[in-house]
Amino acid sequence: MFKKVPHTYVIIFLLIILAAIATWFVPAGEFTRQAVTTESGKVVNQIVPGSYSQVEQAPQTWEIMSAFFKGFQKAPGIIAFLLILGGAFWILNETKAIDMGVQTFLNKSGKLEKYRLFKAIGVNNLIIVCVMTMFSLFGAIFGMSEETIAFVAIFVPLAISMGYDSITGVCLCFLAAGLGFAGCVLNPFTLGIAQDIAGIKMFSGIEYRIVVWFIITFIGITFVLWYANRIKKNPTKSIMYESDAYWRENKDSAAGLEAVKASKTCWWAFGLSLLVQILFCITTQSLTVIITTVLFALIGWFMIRKSMQMFSLGVLIFTIVYLVVGVMSFEWGFEQIAALFFAMAIVSGMCLGKNASEIAKLFIAGAKDMLSAALVVGLASGIIIILEDGKIIDTFLNSLASAISGSGQIGALTIMYGFQSVLNAIITSGTAKAAMLMPMFAEIANMTGISLQSAVTAFHIGDGFTNLITPTSGVLIAVLGLARIPYAKWVRFSWKFILAMVILGWLLLIPTVTMTLPDF
Repeated sequence: MFKKVPHTYVIIFLLIILAAIATWFVPAGEFTRQAVTTESGKVVNQIVPGSYSQVEQAPQTWEIMSAFFKGFQKAPGIIAFLLILGGAFWILNETKAIDMGVQTFLNKSGKLEKYRLFKAIGVNNLIIVCVMTMFSLFGAIFGMSEETIAFVAIFVPLAISMGYDSITGVCLCFLAAGLGFAGCVLNPFTLGIAQDIAGIKMFSGIEYRIVVWFIITFIGITFVLWYANRIKKNPTKSIMYESDAYWRENKDSAAGLEAVKASKTCWWAFGLSLLVQILFCITTQSLTVIITTVLFALIGWFMIRKSMQMFSLGVLIFTIVYLVVGVMSFEWGFEQIAALFFAMAIVSGMCLGKNASEIAKLFIAGAKDMLSAALVVGLASGIIIILEDGKIIDTFLNSLASAISGSGQIGALTIMYGFQSVLNAIITSGTAKAAMLMPMFAEIANMTGISLQSAVTAFHIGDGFTNLITPTSGVLIAVLGLARIPYAKWVRFSWKFILAMVILGWLLLIPTVTMTLPDF
């Protein structure tokens, strides 16, 4: 199975056709929606339970073709973000900063092998466990998703240099964060919003959620360790073995890299970056930003004196730091993150000593490299366009409510969880789905005797796993694009594991109705 997975564009086109066919047979209908301000201050368009009514049928025909165009209109921000990301990392890769950083890290970590304990455990195994645990915590605590894209450029070369493949590198950050996202503990974007809408104390029930997170993360790390060591023993077993030649060639060329002294242009880049950060401090008056700026001034000074590559690596590290600070403190989205990486591209180009025209040419080359991934996002958005224009999404939601009645508590949880998992493959925004589903889930929970906490748990676990495989996820497509992993090969690698995790998620829901749990 999946030995000959169709091209991503073909998969998406088939999904659009299926969605269009559904608009002919599924009755059209709509719920009344109202803008509601939650206790946390976020405005969401909530469904009014019991307000469903049928409307005139809107079957989709030639709209199959126009869905592509409308899809690009629906997701211009993500598409632009991917193109900017491609250009930025193309320029950064020209500096060879990541290659040198990876080699330095491996040389330092390799020295730990002389200690008996580290040799017995395996330094590489320890790195995998520590990195995946960290990213899983990021996903569980603040919903890390888009932020993982930046780390791909670090962990894929690292995995290749450790004797693994590009898939292992993606698993270290993207897969780990996704598992943490599913087993969320404090994620304000899914758990927080869902609990707020359901009318229960935000982040309550944390004791069992920690257990869920631990089980999911433990199994995920165990799987990646098994896979990574299997590939290291026989690299040809990797479905990416031939494709990873690009990364292996870069690794081999990095072995003989010599440090390049920072030029005057590089120092100008340092000064300009510091000036912009100082202005950011003045405008935001944020203590976190001030501390980050001071650290950049000190660490940047040290790194630029060592070499151009070390300073470029420092620019990447602080780009990631500012990304996290921006998301956590200022609620940055794709627009702000894209601007951050665009700034990184300019600074990286200046570090190389390139003029404006040369930087522009490098940026365009990188944007071209991400064009295929950007097209996928636009095309995939056409699926939801067809469903929305055909007015059948609310019909599915209403059918969900009807199917649950009389199904029992476990049956009701199963249907809610299954529906959320499927819907998540179409609508990837957790906040949007919370506003759409939680009012109905809360009503169903009250009717069936399920606790509101159980309904919220079904929502947030179902909101996690399918993100790791759906072609409609802009983050997944961006990650695969940067790692140079075809979507079809990712599906071949991950579908069995993700299916197992979906089943595990369902099993973890059962104790919420069969056991007495704190705050449940």
